[in-house]
Amino acid sequence: MKKILTLTLTIIMCAISILAFASCKQNEKVITVGYTLVEPLNYLNDKNELVGFDTELAQKVFGNLGYKVIFKEIKWENKYNELASGSIDCIWNGFTANCADDDGVERSAKVDFSYNYMENRQVIVTKKNEVEKITSFDALKDKIGYVEVNSAGATYAEGITGAIIKESTKQTDAIMQVKAGSAYFAIVDAQLARSMAGKGDYSDLALVEAISSDVEYYAIGFKKGSDLTAKVNEQLDKLAKDGTIADLAKKYGVENTTITDFSDQKK
Repeated sequence: MKKILTLTLTIIMCAISILAFASCKQNEKVITVGYTLVEPLNYLNDKNELVGFDTELAQKVFGNLGYKVIFKEIKWENKYNELASGSIDCIWNGFTANCADDDGVERSAKVDFSYNYMENRQVIVTKKNEVEKITSFDALKDKIGYVEVNSAGATYAEGITGAIIKESTKQTDAIMQVKAGSAYFAIVDAQLARSMAGKGDYSDLALVEAISSDVEYYAIGFKKGSDLTAKVNEQLDKLAKDGTIADLAKKYGVENTTITDFSDQKK
């Protein structure tokens, strides 16, 4: 009888533990971050782990807010649909805030943006032996160029008269088209271009420094009216003041373009 009682109590305690664990899981706060693979912001290291400046900064910001972070790779052209449907809670992936999309609508009209946290430009990548030939957009007339669909690069390409502009799913694919000889040039984010052109398999590629866009700013995109925007801004400010953002920028080689003082952006 005593053994039966002990066994019964053990079963009850196990059941309580399982229910308590399930309850904790249900109450766990989860945030889903939408991203694409763009080095040095979000990319896979040699252990196939997702790392990068944006990746680590997102983990620190949302960790401080008590969230478990889940990263979801998305197609860039679907970013607004992913956000609207709730499959992601924010777009954090070198998201240029101060530009319009292909439809002419400013991105700030579609999402709420956090503080600008990094500067960027759109740059042209081509073969090294072609760089000196390109001193203006005129040199790109009748040439094939690739851009990422619905990107800031695609918007920038609209100003190039006479070029044959084609679209790729990813910025990295656009650069690969140049490497393969299928395109004369690609227009991509400067951050990505500098991490690839002139290095490794892309040692024969280079940036055209003579032509680039005006300065752009990366920010995090949230649904219109989201209360996350203000919370994230508060954390960005704290992480800037305690040196965390500067340390991450140095770790990923983006210290010259990362913003570490948000005082002039506060309303």
